Amino acid sequence: MSTTVHRATLIAYLDELLDARRGSDYGPNGLQVEGKEEIGKIVTGVSSCHELFVRAREAGADAVLVHHGIFWDGMPRILTGVQYRRVAELIRGDMNLIAYHLPLDRHPELGNNVLAARELGLKSLEPFGLHEGLPVGFRGHFPFPVSPTDLVDRCRKTYAQEPLTFLEGPDPVKTVGIISGGAQREVWDAIAEGLDAYITGEVSEWVMNVAREAKIHYLACGHYATERLGIRALGEHLAGRFGIEAEFIDVPNPV
Repeated sequence: MSTTVHRATLIAYLDELLDARRGSDYGPNGLQVEGKEEIGKIVTGVSSCHELFVRAREAGADAVLVHHGIFWDGMPRILTGVQYRRVAELIRGDMNLIAYHLPLDRHPELGNNVLAARELGLKSLEPFGLHEGLPVGFRGHFPFPVSPTDLVDRCRKTYAQEPLTFLEGPDPVKTVGIISGGAQREVWDAIAEGLDAYITGEVSEWVMNVAREAKIHYLACGHYATERLGIRALGEHLAGRFGIEAEFIDVPNPV
C-alpha cells in the first residue's frame, strides 16, 4: 500500500517549515485550490499553468506544489478564460494546488537563493535584500576570488541557462548578492553594500547604465531558471519526510 499524508498535515508542516505566515507577499501562500484529502504523490513546478496541470494529472498527482500560484494581488477575481481552464484542470484531476512564493525564496536551507549561492561556491552566507523588512536573498564571498568569466560559467551551470550579463564590475570578483526572480531594483541594495556582483532573474532597460556607472557586475539568469532550485528541493524534502512520491515537471520559460 502506498504511503499518503493528509492534506491538513502537509499544509501545516509546510507553513511551519517555510514560516509562511511571516511577512507580506503578493498573493496567498499555502493551499490555493482544494483537491484530495490524502496525498500520495506531489508534482512540483515553478509556475502555475495549464500545461503543468495537465501533465501533473497525467502523472497521477494528488497535489501540485508550485512557487508561482494562480492568485495574485490586482488580478481579476473571476474564474473565466485562462483562470477557468487552469482551475478546471485541477478539479478534473481532484488535485490540490499549493503555492509558496517569498517564503521559498528566503528559506535558509531549501530556498532558491541559498541553494544557488552554495552551488556557485559562495561562503559565509548572510541574508540580503529586504522586502517589507524581511530579507529575501543571500550574499556571500568566494574563498578564492574568480574572474567575471568564471562567474558567468558558474551561473550557466547552476541555472542551466545562458545569462544576460553586464560585466562592469571588478576583476576578480569577491562578493556576490543573489535574489531570484524579478528583483532588478534590488541591484541598488547590492551597490549600497559594495558588492562586486549581483545575480537575479530579470533585467530592465535602465539596469545597463546603472551597472556601468556603479561598476558592478549584473547577471540576469532568467526568472524561471533562478526559481527552479527551491521548488525541486522542497519536493524532494517532502518525499523524504513523509515517504510520498515527488516528481518535478519542467515547463521551461526563457524569461
